[in-house]
Amino acid sequence: MGRRHVFTRSELLDHAKRMLLEHGYEGFQLKSLSTRLPGARSTIYQYFANKEEMIAACMRRVMEDVLQKAQAVDETDCMEALRQLLNIYLREAGFHQLIGYARKINPSSSPSTARDLEFVEQAHVTLKNQIERLLVRAREEGRINPDIPLPAVTGVFFNLINTPNLMDIPLPEWSEWLFKMWLEGAGTRN
Repeated sequence: MGRRHVFTRSELLDHAKRMLLEHGYEGFQLKSLSTRLPGARSTIYQYFANKEEMIAACMRRVMEDVLQKAQAVDETDCMEALRQLLNIYLREAGFHQLIGYARKINPSSSPSTARDLEFVEQAHVTLKNQIERLLVRAREEGRINPDIPLPAVTGVFFNLINTPNLMDIPLPEWSEWLFKMWLEGAGTRN
């Protein structure tokens, strides 16, 4: 009979995500990860062949969660859908940071890594297309400024995710403030 896993794959990925967000891709080490988990470091290799495979699986898991939530958004009102999407992106702490690590991973490190990275890339395109589709509708409905090029509006919307919450405002309020600044600007009213 084989040795029982002391931790689940899900628990392992939770710890890996926290470490990636704390230390970055370069600072992520399986040896350090193993000190956070019960049992021997060799148990990690029962789930993943190497660091790249684990990080790609972690990225896929985060992307699956965000994608599922984003696809559940009711797009009837395009502005409300954009507001909800921003909230989803902000709730998944480090989502954008984790996706950025995709370029650092060698997809040829394992077939599993290649599949997970391909999923992450396709899901990223799906999310981008959803935002762009909603922004096109918002422009057609006269709900966003037609004088600003759509790629600029899209880029600023995506970058809201990376805005540091320096005042530690509760997430729902923070999301609403960011959305309002994106939509109305931060200037004074005439």
